[in-house]
Amino acid sequence: MSDDISGLIESMMRQVPDFPEPGIQFKDLTPLLADAHGLAAVTDALAECGEGADLIAGIDARGFLLGAAVALRLGTGVLAIRKGGKLPPPVHSVTYELEYGSATLEIPADGLDIRGRRVLIIDDVLATGGTAAAAVRLLGDAGATVTGAAVLLELTALNGRSVLEPLAVTSLLCV
Repeated sequence: MSDDISGLIESMMRQVPDFPEPGIQFKDLTPLLADAHGLAAVTDALAECGEGADLIAGIDARGFLLGAAVALRLGTGVLAIRKGGKLPPPVHSVTYELEYGSATLEIPADGLDIRGRRVLIIDDVLATGGTAAAAVRLLGDAGATVTGAAVLLELTALNGRSVLEPLAVTSLLCV
């Protein structure tokens, strides 16, 4: 990615020490997303990753914001990948392990056919890769072809990219 977009993200990202627990340096992207220029710039950069995709999937919750903006830019639809229990049945779901338990992701199974669709996954942060890997599995189980994943920020020390191999992953800023 270009140094310009990386610099923009870095300059607009708020650092919050000791959140959500002591020793964690939280990277808050809210100021970037609340800025019209910042949002437009990251939308354009993420949209470059969507060539050939006919559906954008945003992961709950900031991925919804970014995914919708990218889908509009590309002229595609957007699919919200929700946390478990947020959608009425029937749903496609996948449960995956977290370092402190498990979580579930869901998409509608009725009224939405994504078989054969080429899907780009969008999210704000790639950390351990568990949620993104679960999203890939969920979309694949529903019959879609995941073309790649694109995120604003990658926390490289957590090595989430390796969990997604061989999927193409684009990060606008790696820290």
